[in-house]
Amino acid sequence: MDLDLKSLALFVRVTELGAIGKAGLDFDLSSTNASQRILALEAELGVKLFHRSTRVVTPTYEGLLFLEHAKCILDDVEETRNIFKGKGSDIQGRIRLTVSASYARVYIVLFIPELLRLHPKLEIEIDFTDKNVDIVEQGYDIAFRMGELQSSSLLAKRIADNPMILVASPEYLTRAGEPQTPADLASHNCIPFAKLNNWQFKDNDGAIHNVTVNGPIKVNSGDAIDDLVQAGVGIGLGSLWHVGPALRAGRVRRVLPGYKVWPQTRIWAVRPSGRLTPERIKVFLDYIEKVIHSTNEQRYGDLLTTL
Repeated sequence: MDLDLKSLALFVRVTELGAIGKAGLDFDLSSTNASQRILALEAELGVKLFHRSTRVVTPTYEGLLFLEHAKCILDDVEETRNIFKGKGSDIQGRIRLTVSASYARVYIVLFIPELLRLHPKLEIEIDFTDKNVDIVEQGYDIAFRMGELQSSSLLAKRIADNPMILVASPEYLTRAGEPQTPADLASHNCIPFAKLNNWQFKDNDGAIHNVTVNGPIKVNSGDAIDDLVQAGVGIGLGSLWHVGPALRAGRVRRVLPGYKVWPQTRIWAVRPSGRLTPERIKVFLDYIEKVIHSTNEQRYGDLLTTL
């Protein structure tokens, strides 16, 4: 079987974009030439890879099966090139990742310029979304996720802890009083994330305290919770990376410092399973993990020991 690498890469890109002509532009191919390559690949394999319409193309069942094989072939070739060319600045290829906009702004985007300076042949494509997308079906290399991971075939790498902290503005605490125990939160205005209004805490003796909280507003954005807390609306529960700057500046104060938010959560990088991890993915994840740890230590080192 004669499988052309450029056609394989084009096939993968078509599955990502849903358009043959648009994918062809990435390979300096006209729409006609790109279509001819896909047709030749289908003829070589003896299967139909895409359902075609006037607006979009979508993978067939056989196309989805072949997608993982095509990615493995391309990754193997890339890895072989990296091995024989050496590493460092020779690392190359596209990395497609999906991550929440809030987290990316603080911990991903700011560090990309230095990564590209170190590895100028890398290409980074970022999709900002808070949804847990199907990274295999949509062709992502990496997704950043927070909290507990559901069982799946995806490979997961722990990138960092995600310490949570309870905060309120000084103005709110002056007006409403300061809670002394988790049970006191039931009589306060609290700002849950979406419908997650059952908060849990662990005291210094290891006992777990559950409390159902309520308030005048529910939002599904950590940025919005931070803004509402600073505006004095109520008590909010947020990640340290969200509320840390306001805490440092004195715009909010920590609430119930003698209790830990429970359970503790993590930040994960998940990726599709495969026979190997491409060097570009290893380089990216190692770099991001390193800068996140050093940034957290620099910004919040003293707070991390108490959370």
